[in-house]
Amino acid sequence: MKQSIKLQNKDVQYELKVSKRAKRMRLAIYCDGTFVVTKPYNLSEDRLLHFIKQKTNWILSKLETFSSKKRIFIVNNKNHYIDNKEKAKFFVVEELKQINKHYKFKYNKINIRNQKTRWGSCSKKGNLNFNYRILFLPKDVAKYIIAHELCHLKQFNHSRKFWQLVEQTIPNYIELRKKLKI
Repeated sequence: MKQSIKLQNKDVQYELKVSKRAKRMRLAIYCDGTFVVTKPYNLSEDRLLHFIKQKTNWILSKLETFSSKKRIFIVNNKNHYIDNKEKAKFFVVEELKQINKHYKFKYNKINIRNQKTRWGSCSKKGNLNFNYRILFLPKDVAKYIIAHELCHLKQFNHSRKFWQLVEQTIPNYIELRKKLKI
């Protein structure tokens, strides 16, 4: 359901999602400028508005970032995913083999998904998941994502040890992380 709120004299549009499964409020701003607010079913409207207003600076900053910067934008539809899923899997598997020559980590399955908010993830079972759009990123950025998820097999966190692992194969990881956040 579309909503509007005034933040620092600016009308900000957002989509409100009410969820029976949500335990807390969640704000999400996507790279296309879409702003989505998810709230638990039983949360009052007043608490919701108070929460959004507390996050005013963050919200306006993200909306400004996504409206002013050039960024990688890739078509998001089911057919595009179906057409590119296997190519993405081949690309990821090949890059993973190369990077893992250094680490020699054991992993389970590799999955390619059509996700809105993540480039990759690693499960406790050793499954590595990647967004099919990784295929369309600059190769150095894609390699960083693959190495990042691979390193989670050894360090399931973002501690100093984790980043030291990533740095072994991606020495410029900080620069590449910044590219992803644009």
